[in-house]
Amino acid sequence: MSAGGIGKAVILARGLGTRMRRSDGEVRLEGDQSRAADAGVKALIPVGRPFLDYVLGSLADAGYVDVCLVIGPEHDAVRDRYGRELAPRRLRIHFAVQESPRGTADAVAAAEAFAGGEEFVVVNSDNLYPTAVLRALRELPGPGLALFSGSALVRESNIPAERLRAFAIGMVDAEECLTDIIEKPDAAALAPFGDDPPVSMNCWRFPKAIFAACRAVVRSRRGELELPDAVRATIRAGVRYAVVRSVAGVLDLTQRGDIAAVAARLRDVTVDL
Repeated sequence: MSAGGIGKAVILARGLGTRMRRSDGEVRLEGDQSRAADAGVKALIPVGRPFLDYVLGSLADAGYVDVCLVIGPEHDAVRDRYGRELAPRRLRIHFAVQESPRGTADAVAAAEAFAGGEEFVVVNSDNLYPTAVLRALRELPGPGLALFSGSALVRESNIPAERLRAFAIGMVDAEECLTDIIEKPDAAALAPFGDDPPVSMNCWRFPKAIFAACRAVVRSRRGELELPDAVRATIRAGVRYAVVRSVAGVLDLTQRGDIAAVAARLRDVTVDL
């Protein structure tokens, strides 16, 4: 365990990359970028270096030591890069296989053996979070999540205002603990927050109780096993998720149109793994 907090993190890298695969006639990509986008493997899209290198570097900077990549059985390129080609000095890389893309709850459940009964952080492979937020989650005394200022995401990131509705918002009590999470909020849900909703970018610190909750969820209307449903189950069972607030940006590599902007933001960023 890293001094002063937990040392384990899980990166969800199994997604199909459907929006990244989608053709965009207005976006011109370089050869390696085009091939990675066509394959839907967002983590390996080169933006100076593969995007996942920056995600891993930020976790290392925040003090994490053991990182598990949740991948699909077909993701040999990810396993080759992080299991054979690189020799990280600050991180130990592990792998967990999600056999089929059944949803984010199923992806988290795939990392149970890696967690080994300890608390751990979960992040997306297509988002680059502020190191300070990752460190704050690591140093919490228990479970938590990061909530980002919607206006700051628009101001400090490559995220347009209309994309905020594609994320989730967190409902918080007077003690700054999560009470509910609303996915893809409509105008009525967003209205009380004006232009500054508290946005969840899927950046969590989980207790081991999340695994039983993930295994118990049923398919949503979208046909997936959804992580927010598992989170709600743990809240009902008494888990308290402390909120880490942030007014910093989060780079979002969702679709082809994001690649150039993300590459520009990372042009002068160095990575130490």
